[in-house]
Amino acid sequence: MMDLMSMFLAIWYILPTYFANMAPVVFGGGSPIDRGRNWIDGRRILGDHKTFRGLISGIIVGTTIGIIQLRPIQGVLLSTGAMVGDLIGSFIKRRLDIPPGGNAVLLDHEGFLVFSILFCFWYEPISIEQTIFLIIITPILYEITNFIARKLNLK
Repeated sequence: MMDLMSMFLAIWYILPTYFANMAPVVFGGGSPIDRGRNWIDGRRILGDHKTFRGLISGIIVGTTIGIIQLRPIQGVLLSTGAMVGDLIGSFIKRRLDIPPGGNAVLLDHEGFLVFSILFCFWYEPISIEQTIFLIIITPILYEITNFIARKLNLK
């Protein structure tokens, strides 16, 4: 069983990821990354909600959190991983014919997290226990923050 300090350190480790994932909701909009193009299956590549401004703001905000934590390299790696994971999740959702904003639990709740950890693991690994803890707690935090974002008309 994980102790409270290990849980805190896991949250501290992943903070740039969480902030990167939230940033496009606040700062996104503008031109879609896929420029409105379709994939070879006739469906949009990513959709209108995946924008250059959202991508860049996610990386900047996550990196800023890493700098505040005195972990700038981790901030870059974690936030970039989060954004790549989110884009891959959107690509898969379009292939599965799930509309933008449609719910796909594993892709929405875990994709950004898994890619974030993968991007940073070579530089600053975390334990299996901490990874499992983050996989369990992230969907809960995701739902809470999305509820708040909807109430604030951000989503």
